[in-house]
Amino acid sequence: MENGTEDQDKKTDWAEDRTDWAEDRTVLANERTFAGWMRTGMAAVALALGLRAVFRQAEPDWLPRAVALVFIAIAIGIFWAARSQACKAQRRLDTHDANAQPPKIFTVLSIVFSFAAVAVGYVLWTL
Repeated sequence: MENGTEDQDKKTDWAEDRTDWAEDRTVLANERTFAGWMRTGMAAVALALGLRAVFRQAEPDWLPRAVALVFIAIAIGIFWAARSQACKAQRRLDTHDANAQPPKIFTVLSIVFSFAAVAVGYVLWTL
């Protein structure tokens, strides 16, 4: 009977290890998702640049600028939504063997990307 108990303990340990590893994979997936949303935001900035270039000669001249700025604003919204969701998920999860990025990194990246998007918007408006 004792062997049965030992086998059960071993199976329980394996199940707990698998659960811990699954949580680690979820933490890493959260970071990849954050990176994907940041790329999506940068695509919105690139779209703003493209719209401004394609419709440069449009009349009235403020219209292509305004449309480009809408996409800049969308990009900034994406950056901060990504940060919010990544931080929220990171707080709910524990790491076991994986080294998770601290939530501060999500904030710093969102600030830098937002500043860059605002700079691009300023350049687009002044051209």
